[in-house]
Amino acid sequence: MKKVIILFSIHWLFLAGISSGQPIRVAYLQSDIHHLPCWVALEKGFFEKEGVQVRVAGIFKAGPELMSGFAAGDLDMGFVGIAPATTAVANKTARVVALAQVNTEGSAIVVRSDDNIQTVSDLMGKTVVVPGHATVQDFLLRKALLKFKAVPEQVKIMVLKPPEMIGALRTNQIDGFIAWEPFPAKAVTMGVGKVLISSKEIWKDHPCCALVSDTKFLEAHREKAKAMVRAHVKAIDFILRQREEAIQIGIQYTGMDRASVRLAMENVNYTPILSVEGEKEYVDFLTRLKYIKVDDIEAFVNGFMRTEILKEIMKK
Repeated sequence: MKKVIILFSIHWLFLAGISSGQPIRVAYLQSDIHHLPCWVALEKGFFEKEGVQVRVAGIFKAGPELMSGFAAGDLDMGFVGIAPATTAVANKTARVVALAQVNTEGSAIVVRSDDNIQTVSDLMGKTVVVPGHATVQDFLLRKALLKFKAVPEQVKIMVLKPPEMIGALRTNQIDGFIAWEPFPAKAVTMGVGKVLISSKEIWKDHPCCALVSDTKFLEAHREKAKAMVRAHVKAIDFILRQREEAIQIGIQYTGMDRASVRLAMENVNYTPILSVEGEKEYVDFLTRLKYIKVDDIEAFVNGFMRTEILKEIMKK
C-alpha cells in the first residue's frame, strides 16, 4: 500500500511539473520576417509578462519540416505557414489548431535582375523553386500561373530552401523563386533579382502564417495558450508602433542588413485576426491539387481555426 502511495505521489509531482514548471516548446522558421512577432515577444519579454516561460525548441527552414516537429511530439506551439499546417492536419500527420494569424501577404516571385522575364506567363518553360510542396508559396505560385493564364505543367517547379534560393538564382541554376520575406527583398538589394510580382498582387490580403498549437497542449493548458496569444497580440502592436526597434530585432534574427529588412517589412501585413474565408480558399485549392482530401470544407476550417480564443482576448 505504501509503495502504491509513493508511486502515486511521484506521478502527481511529475504532472504538476509539466503543468507549472516546464516551458512551452515553440518553433519558428529561419530568417522568416513573417515571424517577427515571435522574435519581438522573445526580446521584449512579452511571454514572461503574460506569465509563461517559453523555450525555442526548433528553428526550421520550411513549414513542412516544422510540422514534422509537431508530428514527433517535440513542439507545443509554433509560427508556421497556414498551408503546411492545414495539409498536416488534413492528412492526419499532426494535430494542431490555429489560434491567431501572424501575417497576411509578404511573399514575392523573384527573377534575375538581368532577365527578360516581364510577366508571369513568361515563366513557362522556366525553372522556378518553392520552399516546399503545399507551402503558402507553392499555393501562390500556382494561383499566379492560373490567374495570368500560364500553364502550370509547363513550368518546372522544384523545391529549394529559401536561404539557398538567392545563390541559385545568381549562379543561373534557376530562373526564379517564390519565397517569404526577407529573401525577395535581399535579392533586390543585392542586385541579383527583381520582383516579378508580389503576393498581394496575386491575392490581396491573403492569409500566410499563423500561430498554431498542438491540440493536446491546448486541451491541457488552455490558459497558457491564451497567454501566448496575448503576448503575440502585444508583439504585433509593438511592431506597428515601434517600427525602428522592430526593424532592429528583424536584423538581429535574420542577419540581414537594414535596407533589406526595411524593404521586406513593407511587403508584410502583421495581424492576429484569423482569415477564415482565406483558409476556406486554401483548403479548396489544396483539395483540387489532391494534396489533401476534405469533404466538408466549412466544418474542417471551423475545427482547425479556433477563433473563439482570440475573440476572448480581444474583448478584454
